[in-house]
Amino acid sequence: MGAIAAGIAAGAAAIGAGVGDGMVISKTLDGMARQPELSGQLRGTMFIGVGLIEAMPIISIVIAFLVMNK
Repeated sequence: MGAIAAGIAAGAAAIGAGVGDGMVISKTLDGMARQPELSGQLRGTMFIGVGLIEAMPIISIVIAFLVMNK
């Protein structure tokens, strides 16, 4: 049962991170198209946002491994 829960948690986290990354990147590109002079600032903020979003599946994988060990 723990393996199923771990798989569901990892899959949901991966899907959530993919959707979140797509939204952040699309909005950043939209902002860069509208105001090209802010592209450097927007790019830096985008990388911070993507990094924070990618932390979610990493934490989820760790929790999934902990659930599988019990």
